[in-house]
Amino acid sequence: MRIGVVAPARTVSQESAARMSAFMALTYPQHDIVYHPQCFVTENHFAGPDAVRAAAFLEFANDPGFDAIWFARGGYGSNRILERVMPHLNSAAKAKTYMGFSDMGFMLGALYARRIGFPVHASMASGMGRNDKGQDTGWALSWLIDKDIKGLEPSLLNGKPAVAFNLSILVAMIGTPWLPDLTDHVLMIEEVGEPTYRVDRMLFTMAHATQLKGLAGVRLGAISDVVRNDVDFGESDEFMIRRWCGEMGVPYLGRCEIGHVALNRVVPFGVSVQG
Repeated sequence: MRIGVVAPARTVSQESAARMSAFMALTYPQHDIVYHPQCFVTENHFAGPDAVRAAAFLEFANDPGFDAIWFARGGYGSNRILERVMPHLNSAAKAKTYMGFSDMGFMLGALYARRIGFPVHASMASGMGRNDKGQDTGWALSWLIDKDIKGLEPSLLNGKPAVAFNLSILVAMIGTPWLPDLTDHVLMIEEVGEPTYRVDRMLFTMAHATQLKGLAGVRLGAISDVVRNDVDFGESDEFMIRRWCGEMGVPYLGRCEIGHVALNRVVPFGVSVQG
């Protein structure tokens, strides 16, 4: 397998790319990982201007010489190139797997909405830190290359269609043409770096979004790196999700093992495993 890496949002360091390339060489020496030079470009907040990020994505996605696209990292910015790239993906792009999470939910959701390729929520190509044993990176690669189920979110083994999104990204997609039809899907959500009241506010939007009618259920991943507010919000994650799922009229199915945490499980969009 030949894996292409692009950065639709933030830039990555040469060091993080070297760590991942070394990990690949040790664990999957018969497979190739190729970082687009655009991954290392920096312009203000982004990994290059919108046009440069879009061109890099289209170049690798439309190239039949690549079997998969692994997104380099999140941050913010992939939504800014959706209009530039989605109408121009060819037949080669439609056969690929696309892997990432966080801000890459914009890309994964838009691809899934158009049934282009095989979107997968999983650790990204800059995900290995120093002294990192690479467990969730290994899970991502083992699913991508071997369809090994050991790194999948355990609840997927029931065979129901599922998706996974960062809550901020999901809420930003509501009311746009980029949000896929999630009827009969289990929706898994996670969040990072927000005060609890903002999480609650986003859950309100999720609960009342007309585009999210017909969900089979909701699972809650990690709510991590919570920003302290001047007044304690006073409600737990479990209390909030149960409250808003009740108002949404959708079953709360319990926790899931996804998020901006050390062990971020793999969630292929749609039906990944038949029970």
